[in-house]
Amino acid sequence: MKDSSGSSAASHALKPYFSKLSVWALAVGTSIGWGSLVVTNSEYLSNGGPVGSALGLLVGALIMLIMARNYAHMIETCPDAGGIYTYVKSIFGYDRAFLVSWFLSLIYMAILWANATSVPLFVRYFVGETFQFGYLYTLFGYRIYLGEILLTLAVFLFFGYICATWKKLTARLIVITVLVFCAGITLCFAAAMLSGNRVRVFDPAFLPDTGKVRQVIRIAFVTPWAFIGFESISHSAEEYRFRTGNILRILRLAVIVTTLLYVMILLMSVTAYPAAYGSWTEYIRDLDHLTGMEGLPAFYAAYTCMGDFGVAVLMLSLLGLIISSLIGNLISLSRLFYAVARDRILPEKFAALSRDGIPYRSVVLVLLLSLPIPFLGRTAIGWIVDVTTIGAVLIYGFVSAAVLYSARRGKNRRLTVTGALGLGIMVVFGVYILMQSILESGGVSRESQLILIVWSLLGLLYFRLVMVRDHGRRFGKNLAVWIVLVAFIFILSMIWILEEGSLTVNANLLDMRNHYAPGAAVASISEDAGLLQYRDNMTRIIVGMGAGVLGVFVVSLLAMFSNWRYLRRCEEETSRELGTVKTIAYRDPLTGVKSKHAFLETEAETDKAIDLGDVEDFSVLVCDVNGLKQINDTLGHQAGDAYIREAARLICETFKHSPVYRTGGDEFVVLINGQDYPQRHALLDGFNRLVESNIGTERVVISAGLADFVFTEDHSFLHVFEHADRLMYDRKQQLKSLGAATRD
Repeated sequence: MKDSSGSSAASHALKPYFSKLSVWALAVGTSIGWGSLVVTNSEYLSNGGPVGSALGLLVGALIMLIMARNYAHMIETCPDAGGIYTYVKSIFGYDRAFLVSWFLSLIYMAILWANATSVPLFVRYFVGETFQFGYLYTLFGYRIYLGEILLTLAVFLFFGYICATWKKLTARLIVITVLVFCAGITLCFAAAMLSGNRVRVFDPAFLPDTGKVRQVIRIAFVTPWAFIGFESISHSAEEYRFRTGNILRILRLAVIVTTLLYVMILLMSVTAYPAAYGSWTEYIRDLDHLTGMEGLPAFYAAYTCMGDFGVAVLMLSLLGLIISSLIGNLISLSRLFYAVARDRILPEKFAALSRDGIPYRSVVLVLLLSLPIPFLGRTAIGWIVDVTTIGAVLIYGFVSAAVLYSARRGKNRRLTVTGALGLGIMVVFGVYILMQSILESGGVSRESQLILIVWSLLGLLYFRLVMVRDHGRRFGKNLAVWIVLVAFIFILSMIWILEEGSLTVNANLLDMRNHYAPGAAVASISEDAGLLQYRDNMTRIIVGMGAGVLGVFVVSLLAMFSNWRYLRRCEEETSRELGTVKTIAYRDPLTGVKSKHAFLETEAETDKAIDLGDVEDFSVLVCDVNGLKQINDTLGHQAGDAYIREAARLICETFKHSPVYRTGGDEFVVLINGQDYPQRHALLDGFNRLVESNIGTERVVISAGLADFVFTEDHSFLHVFEHADRLMYDRKQQLKSLGAATRD
């Protein structure tokens, strides 16, 4: 089958082109992007201060080093495209692999979209209103312009074209851009630390109104968001030009460099602030009201200590961050989609490769999914990016669980420890994020909750479609997909309802106060002790009711899972019993090959596959044993049985990788597929020569006819069989002529 570029998808494979340096650059470039300079510093500093944030990041880095060990084992044992998807498939099966690929796709697309839509922001900050033309509408408070939409679409198409066309160029671009932003951030950080303002970094070192340990812990719990992407190199493992035994060092170095970059940006961001503020805490808390250079702490610090040159260096660094993240995530997503398409979760056409071994159609799929994004505005993209935190916890947890299972099976103590640690930490992170959303409304935002609910619902629907198209019965053997997706939908819906209830209580209380005390001096609930107490009581009631419903759901889910496990055990026992009966019924007692009953079932299954258009190439070989009646009449049936067994042995030894059926007294059928199919004609020629050498001896003589399945001509298995049967009879007449000539 040829693709549109004239290359054969079946005859090509992913080709190695990644060096150690480019793999390291890919890991760093996909784990740190636009947010590190524009979003991360304010989010971190406002929750942990410079020292608290730095310590929290170091704790997070230690956790990521554990994950690096788990990912290294995964890559070493399963160096295939698709990374975690392929690994989980090999450990836990297709169901949980689908679950991983579903959420991983959302995470990588969110990061890709965030960096692509940051380009108009980059232009707004540093170039001006050049692309702010053709105002269309305001969405979620963000003004959307035609010019910025066209700019974002151009970014998608430009980098998509590069990733779909040139492998070596993308690898070089990633290395160059990563080295550029590493050097640029390091230079600006050194200048800031050497300036007279460095003392401001530790004044104060932590937030003054929150416990220091709590600040460190809070930052550490953001670790998955900060580092997600460093593991993306696993999806390109088939394309390494080096031994995978070196991958652990590369992953560790990527984590260390990423951590240092984050810390440098954070510390640099508080070395300078406008004169209107008395401390960096006042400055950071007022960022939402600032525009231009003052709204970007890192850039303001670079400008303060280095002037326009510092801004230019940091601009170049930020541009490098965006480019490396765009290319890295395009590569990672396309390799993930390629692996998923090979297993027919996505249409198989997306597994097509160009002449250079690039999954260009998967790149095109990423672009098609990205085209609507510029029309949503930057605010909506921020909601999508927020899902990466909980998505990363899920993905890292799955990797750790798979490594733990593999390590325990292989009795590897060190990996058992890292697998168990990784899984335990991610479980704690997940519980913390959900509980924070329930109790403090400070976890996953309400908009991101809605996105995860919708994505989980779409996952249920798409998984149903996958199972319908799964004629090999690979999916639906485990409840993990249903349990996780349904749990996501229910738990996040409950959190949504609880938060909505809390907001409704606040609104109603304010309406009551305004109704009974119009014009009162109290401006909010927090300023009225009575209202505040009543609100807290109502909130506790709502949370308690929600927790009760959530508990009932969890118990019901566990009961359902227990019942399912019991039914599966019953089914397995029944299946084993039926398997024993089937083995007897499907095995020919005389020859040991498959029986006529097995042949009829194979014929029905093949017809079904032909009707669905899901059949693979196959051929049918019809065999008939010559002279059996004469042997039975002259030497007896015991000799005839021995003759039949010899015929079966000869057929099986020739067609070693194809099922052989005895369909009658002296009739055999071979369904040629798999390894035998490409060399079927050579095998038949060798078989015929051997048979012809047996003519005139007491050894077995077999007539055989072979017919190939032709998709455009054969509408059933019977059509192919009848064609092969006619050729078998032609061969029988030919062998009779050779036999007569031998006697003469």
